[in-house]
Amino acid sequence: MALFNIPDLRAFLAPNTRLLGLDPGQRTIGLALSDVSLLLASPYGALKRGKLALNAAEIAQIAHKEGAGGLVCGLPLSMDGSFGSAAQSARDWLVALSAAAGLPAALWDERLSSSAVNRMLITDLDMTRKRRAAVVDRASAAYILQAALDASRMRPKTDGGRDRV
Repeated sequence: MALFNIPDLRAFLAPNTRLLGLDPGQRTIGLALSDVSLLLASPYGALKRGKLALNAAEIAQIAHKEGAGGLVCGLPLSMDGSFGSAAQSARDWLVALSAAAGLPAALWDERLSSSAVNRMLITDLDMTRKRRAAVVDRASAAYILQAALDASRMRPKTDGGRDRV
């Protein structure tokens, strides 16, 4: 499957279809799930990162079970916004995963998502390091998916039509 930009991915989805957010790490893939109105992302879980075919089958099964029609994956751009080797690796992985799982996908800038999530878990929830390690992947996936949903949300136009935020 081809990669979409977020607004085009939203437009491609059937009504009442969710998006599945992914935060691929070295050892785990954090998962988040949107609601059917594509307004809110919630942490869903994490998968052990392994062979692409196995991860694609697991993700396709979750997407089918939860009614998700597309994937939004974090894109690790460099701090200056450039597309480095980590971003290219994430893009290549998502293209292969999307094709294997049979789901359309989009990439979303994930710069500072893990830092923001860790800061929130420490400051707001006073979580220990051990507890943070158990939830940071899925929380980061939700952070990435929520940012993509917010950036692509539709708003009413003053002339009665609809426009992107």
